[in-house]
Amino acid sequence: MKKLIFTLLFTLIAMGHVCSQSAMLEVGMKAPEWKFQDADGKDFTMNSWPGKVLQINYIDPDESDLNDAFNDALDKAINIDKRINKDNFMGFGIVDIKSTWKPKGLIRIIAGNKAKKYDATVLFDYDATLQKEWGLPSDSYSVVIVDKNRIVRAIYKGYIPESENEKIIQLLISLTKE
Repeated sequence: MKKLIFTLLFTLIAMGHVCSQSAMLEVGMKAPEWKFQDADGKDFTMNSWPGKVLQINYIDPDESDLNDAFNDALDKAINIDKRINKDNFMGFGIVDIKSTWKPKGLIRIIAGNKAKKYDATVLFDYDATLQKEWGLPSDSYSVVIVDKNRIVRAIYKGYIPESENEKIIQLLISLTKE
């Protein structure tokens, strides 16, 4: 009887692991839709920016500064060097509220400061929906790039080394020209 229970338990755990693996977002997949609100309660989806390449920053507030060097390089490529056409590109943040101990008021202040710094939209995921549905790590900072057809073209989990910045910018340039 113990062997049967152990076997059933092991099978259920293995099946759960396989099922969760198949739900992970991967390059080449169409990104599943979502809906989140900004600080004013306005709903946004990926379709809020039709025809644009999207850079989706999924951020644990405790890691909000992790990829500032990348975002600074991207901001320069967009606003100073004009290498990325704003008409074809949208970068924004989705804050993973569930991954932090910080109070919501403090999170809104941090998010507001980032929104002003990068002239970006910031949305709030209170239940870690994308973390679960897309298989993104908790307590981290992920960047997902989707093309105009919402096909995932790149996923970066955690810190983006400065040596990767230009490669990602070149990817965005090429996607916005498609």
